[in-house]
Amino acid sequence: ALSIGEEALGPEHPDVARGLTNLAELYRVQGRYAEAEPLHKRALAIREKALEPEHSDIAVSLNSLAVLFEEQGKYAQAEPLYKRALSIGEEALGPEHPDVASSLNNLAVLYRHQGRYAEAEPLYKRALAIREKALGPEHPNVAISLDNLAVLYKAQGNYAEAEPLYKRALSISEEALGPEHPDVARRLNNLALLYDTQGKYAEAEPLYKRALAIWEKALGPDHPDLATGLENYAALLRQTGRPAEAAALEMRAAAIRIKRVLKSP
Repeated sequence: ALSIGEEALGPEHPDVARGLTNLAELYRVQGRYAEAEPLHKRALAIREKALEPEHSDIAVSLNSLAVLFEEQGKYAQAEPLYKRALSIGEEALGPEHPDVASSLNNLAVLYRHQGRYAEAEPLYKRALAIREKALGPEHPNVAISLDNLAVLYKAQGNYAEAEPLYKRALSISEEALGPEHPDVARRLNNLALLYDTQGKYAEAEPLYKRALAIWEKALGPDHPDLATGLENYAALLRQTGRPAEAAALEMRAAAIRIKRVLKSP
């Protein structure tokens, strides 16, 4: 598709930037960062040359490149890109647009990864407020904001504040996406981790089991999300004196991760 676009439209056309971005995102999710980066940079350069400086597509490229940097721990490179994307979004779309909420969320996640909780919290809250107003209180993106804010509170040890947010996010996801959706499994796993951290193993265990069942059915037996769930449940089994069961899950998780590494380029 990229080759056809370059031939038909020319290598500097904005639609070529879209093709570059799509291919770069495919590489990113496979962990092929060295291949993704020049494509994202070329897409950004095309859009900056062809479009107005405050065009929302430039913000898309900035956010995409910033995510790539963040996943590699290059926080100092990611932060100015996120901030510029946020500024463009607010100017081009208005401060209450859902895309602005996404930019706020991205920047807040970066701050959380760096332990800058006081800076992350107001951004998460603003993103949540925008999404609730623009999309409605039961939209799946509202669940994402609730989940992110709960993760922040959990990291700070504010378990009582995190729990109702996790529960509301889970309820929204189940209603909007169905009880067997992978996002529901993520919400279950996060709530289980909260209980696990507090030593509430009896409450955590059925949530881990349900999350694992959903992931295996929806994503298949070799997906990395399943490996993460297996590792989390195995840790609980060790805490509750069941090392043999834990070891079996840990071996299965390791096999998934090794298989993924062997398949990667």
